[in-house]
Amino acid sequence: MKWLVDAQLPYRLAEHLRYRGHDVLHTLDLPDTNRTSDLELNRISLDEQRIVINKDADFVSSFVLQGVPNKLCLIATGNIRNADLLNLFDRQLSSITSALKSADFVELKAGATHQPAPVGQ
Repeated sequence: MKWLVDAQLPYRLAEHLRYRGHDVLHTLDLPDTNRTSDLELNRISLDEQRIVINKDADFVSSFVLQGVPNKLCLIATGNIRNADLLNLFDRQLSSITSALKSADFVELKAGATHQPAPVGQ
């Protein structure tokens, strides 16, 4: 899968997903690095068919109201240590990727992966 990891998440998450064979960009890989605007992230997600990984509720609003980004994986864990986040992704990655084959929005919580009904299709 093709991912786009937003600035508030660690670069280690992008590296972690790359190691598992995914095509991943982190905002640090982009020309404006962590100053890349949400509009630009949405444009990249649409142009390159990337799934944005984000913790920001504003992306949920944008997704529901405007249909951007392309697909969204919302991290709804609250404050979590980076090591715990990587472990959570390891445990849930197959569920996340499976859910995103049929849905455009997945919310990842500390206990499970939730697949809301597809929105805006």
